[in-house]
Amino acid sequence: MQTAIAFILIFGLLVFFHEFGHFLFAKRAGIMVREFAIGMGPKIYGKTHGETIYTIRLLPIGGYVRMAGEDMDGTELQPGYRVGLIVDEENVVKKIIFNQNNKQLPDLLFLEVERADLENELFVEGYDEEEKLVRYNVARDCMLVENGKETLIAPYDRQFNAKTVGQRAMTIFAGPLFNFILAFFIYLLIGLINGVPTYEPIITEVVENDPAAQAGMLAGDKVVDIGGQAVEKWQDLAAIVQDHPGENINVTVERDGQRVNLNMKVKEVEQNGEKYGQIGVKYESPREFNPLKAVVYGAQETYTMTARIFELLGMLITGKFTIDALSGPVGIYKATEQVAQYGFINLMNWAAMLSINLGIMNLLPLPALDGGRLLFFGFEAVRGKPIDRQKEGLVHFVGIVLLMILMVVVTWNDIQRFFF
Repeated sequence: MQTAIAFILIFGLLVFFHEFGHFLFAKRAGIMVREFAIGMGPKIYGKTHGETIYTIRLLPIGGYVRMAGEDMDGTELQPGYRVGLIVDEENVVKKIIFNQNNKQLPDLLFLEVERADLENELFVEGYDEEEKLVRYNVARDCMLVENGKETLIAPYDRQFNAKTVGQRAMTIFAGPLFNFILAFFIYLLIGLINGVPTYEPIITEVVENDPAAQAGMLAGDKVVDIGGQAVEKWQDLAAIVQDHPGENINVTVERDGQRVNLNMKVKEVEQNGEKYGQIGVKYESPREFNPLKAVVYGAQETYTMTARIFELLGMLITGKFTIDALSGPVGIYKATEQVAQYGFINLMNWAAMLSINLGIMNLLPLPALDGGRLLFFGFEAVRGKPIDRQKEGLVHFVGIVLLMILMVVVTWNDIQRFFF
């Protein structure tokens, strides 16, 4: 139950921030947002505020922001439709009701549509009950009512495709961007709660019978020099030792205010066909509680993890990793279960890493992902005109199908790995 709660909270947080990025920049651009959804599939909760319905959906496999003007949005008034109109005191249409047999509304005007434009000119024209051709202006906030469901019309200037390339690109880019921002704030919070590691090369524990212990190294020693190379951080110590497997090294440590020289032979260890050195010491970095350093720590950790994920992605592309190394929702759930055993701070680190990973994956120039849409915007900016929407839609559809196939394969691999 704890794992399930942790997974739902982390998933919800990552998806919320991603979609909130899209939502916020869509609003800034003046785009009408019809729905802000967490999850996919059937709706289990929904609340309308303003022109947007906020929903939670059953399947925890993503989320979306549905903007006016996108595919399957809007309702057209075709010639021959019989509709009911509710108008205000200035004869401006406030509601268009498709159930024209509704006699419960005394002020309902019936009309057989001849022409209508609910995007640009905002009017409806047709024959009334006396067979007269009449024309009504339509309010920008007019509601379409069908089977009891109300939908706000979207004038063209409120639609996604009416905005500039820059506004549309920023609206799409904002989703991954907010994942990086979320990761930064998680690392910042870790720095404030748990302190910022100083990475001073102070030995925490010496492993018995290993090279460091045999040379006389003690817990509390601060390493200042190895073979003439200055050591300022623990990472310097680890890198030098790992690069000298099987070699003799001279280590200078600071102990009780005095410097002590130690000579040891680095132990050679082989893993995955590669050799590296070890001397048998354990390390736990001292921590400093400083709000300004916590801000720097948040930025550094976000950058470091981003670079690391790009490195792993490069290894996947070059074949150093196979598809079996990828994990889907099942693998992430099992990993969350393991990480949760090591405490809240480790769980926060895991959430930050997943947020960065989600941001990077969405920026890949693949159809159906944010990066794929940004690629089309790039083509539009170069050509000076948009790609045909039907062709772009077909490319994204193929991309969705391929992504679904990949998701099925990865999930099946996860199920076999963890349960069989």
